[in-house]
This record gives sequence, C-alpha cells and structure tokens, in this order.
Amino acid sequence: MASKLVVLAIVSVLLGYYVYTPIPEAVEERWKLMLVDAAFRSLEHLAELTELIGFKHYMEMMMVLTVAESVDPSSDENVNVTDTTFSKVPVRVYEPISHSPGLRRAVIYIHGGGWCLGSAKMQPYDLLSRKSATELDAVIISVEYRLAPVYHFPDQYNDVYTVVKYFLQRDVLLQHSVDPGRVALSGDSAGGNLVAAVAQQIQEDPDVQGEIKIQALIYPALQTIDFNTPSYQQNENMPILPKTLMVRFWSEYFSCDKLLLQNMMANSHTTLESRSLSNFANWSIHLPERFRKDYKYMLPDRGNTDSSARIPGVFDSRAAPLLVGDEKLRSLPQAYIVTCEFDVLRDDGAMYATRLEKAGVQVTHEHFEESFHGAFMFITWPTDFAIGQKMVSHYIDWLRKNL
Repeated sequence: MASKLVVLAIVSVLLGYYVYTPIPEAVEERWKLMLVDAAFRSLEHLAELTELIGFKHYMEMMMVLTVAESVDPSSDENVNVTDTTFSKVPVRVYEPISHSPGLRRAVIYIHGGGWCLGSAKMQPYDLLSRKSATELDAVIISVEYRLAPVYHFPDQYNDVYTVVKYFLQRDVLLQHSVDPGRVALSGDSAGGNLVAAVAQQIQEDPDVQGEIKIQALIYPALQTIDFNTPSYQQNENMPILPKTLMVRFWSEYFSCDKLLLQNMMANSHTTLESRSLSNFANWSIHLPERFRKDYKYMLPDRGNTDSSARIPGVFDSRAAPLLVGDEKLRSLPQAYIVTCEFDVLRDDGAMYATRLEKAGVQVTHEHFEESFHGAFMFITWPTDFAIGQKMVSHYIDWLRKNL
C-alpha cells in the first residue's frame, strides 16, 4: 500500500510539473490555460515525433485538432446553414431565418490557424458565425481556404480574394439580400493577415463591383521582417502560440524548406532587397511607447539569406501587409484591430493601427491587457474562457454600431 502511495505521489508531481507553465498574474483562469496548453503541447510533441520518424508532416499531425472539432452544417431555429462554393472555393454560409425589412449586413469571415490549421467547420468558428448572424442580423460567409503544407502562399490569399470578389458582385449580394454598403471583412490571427492583405489589394481591382466597408483584424500576423519585436521577446514562451510555433507557421506558409525555418528562427532571414522594407515594420518608430518598454531595437540580421531569396513571397505585401507604403493605406476601409498583451503578435497589430491612423484611416484599436493569443476562439466548453466571451461580445457590439 505504501509503495502504491509513493508511486501515485511521484506520478502526481511529474504530472503537475508537466502541466505547470509560468503565466503572468494578469491572465485570468490561469490553471485552465495551463491545462489547455498541456494538451496542446502534448500534441505538438507527438507531431514532432511523427515528423522525426518520417510518418507524417508536423502540421498534418497538428490537424487532428481541426478534424476533432469539425461539425456538420446544421440549421436551427435562428440560422440557415449551408456548405457551398463561391468560384470553386468552399464556403459555409449562415443566413438569419427571421425576415427583417430591408437589406442585411454581411461579414466575410476568415479563420485563423497559421495558414496550416483551422477550418470554417470547427465548432468555435461555427458558434461565432451563428452568434454573429443572429445578433447582427447578418449573412456570414466563412471561407474554407486551402492550407499548408500541401498548399503554400499565395494559394491561401488567392482563395480568400476569389471569395471576396465573387461575393461583392451585385447579383450575388442581391441573392443573399445584402446591402452593398454594409459588407465587412473579418478574421483572426492568420485570418486577420489575409483580411488585411485582401483589403489592400482588392481596392485596386477595377473588376470588383462592390467595396468593403469594414476590416476587422483580431490579433493579426502582419510582417515577416522582424521576429524580435518586444512582443515576440516578452511572450516568447507564452502558452498556445510561443514564438517557435508562430515562426514555424510563417515558414510553412511559404515553403517546407528547413533552412528558411532555421533562418527565421534566428531572425537572420532578411535580404539586401528587403532592407528597404524594414522601416515599414520598425517598432522603434511605429510602436506606441507603452508597448516598447525597455527593449532595444536592432535591425534584423541578414545572415544566411539564400532561402529567403530563392523562395518567392516572403516579403510580398500580400503575405506581409504591414510592408507597404502609406500611399497604399490611405484609401483603406475603417478598421477594428484587436491586440492582446500576452501575444507574440501584439506589436504587429499595434503598429498597423498606428500606421493606418497616421495615413488618415479611421481606426479602433482595442487592446486587452489580460488576454492571450487564441482567446477569441476559446468560447466553447470545455475550453471556454471568460475573456474569450468578453472579446467576442466587444467585437459584435462594435460591428453592430459601425457596420
């Protein structure tokens, strides 16, 4: 009996040691986040092992999360849900059943997941779309774009662009009873990246019939120049999205080339040509003082740039929309940008908000001091967080007032 108790004690200590992760005191429900992170890290370790032995690519194993949370299109008393295609790109459409007078709002939503994971069919995105459709009396178009490692940039971007251009056709908007002047483009994380990129490019397309009134970016990834911003340094080991995972997402977006990944991890991937873009993401200039703290700016090292030079798209503004001049920002639609204090991507969003404001764009930058990357999607049991519910509530309230 005594030996069993000893074994149980040892197992408990080891389990506690594995689960425990230092998390800032400001974060609410810290132990719940530790448990979620422990499960996530376990899958990461399994993915690393399967890739090491040549069984599966790392991201293919990580897709287990996406598959496990996928739900079928199921209509209810409030929303009609259908899976269809727009110009051959899969989308899930949510339409309110109530017959309101006049035309409705519409939100084209782009899911996150580092361009490698995620799906419009995942339960959290399904819940967000239903909630948005009901509370905003809006048609929601949730885009199922192609993912890495099977598909690389610009395929993800092209899929989203195709859907937006298709939906903005006058006959398509009329078919869905949508007001052409009340269309928003919204997304989280990698989805926020795609939103910003498409919003920039589509305004220059003479064949696009409609326009985007609102761009909503939830903790977006926006630049490939510097992976050593204050937020990358401060939150290097934060749960859910540590620096190593975010940089890997960036690398996989462009290529499976391991040298590119190594150079990006060392922040030594910039080329001589890309140096001219550095000022667009220079956090010593564009980042508000409260986020700079005591960190010192250093120009990213060029190091070994062979991989960056031969892999197309790494510094393309369609992939890194912060890397454009002010002339391309001035005509952009009103923006709602959400950042979280404990997120490696915090400074990307904060710098974009600053630059948009300086360019004359109307911007609402909402910063959550107590939040972390991914919280916006932690809204379903058993991973529902109060801060996630709060962020979603603020997002919907803002759209209700501005769209």
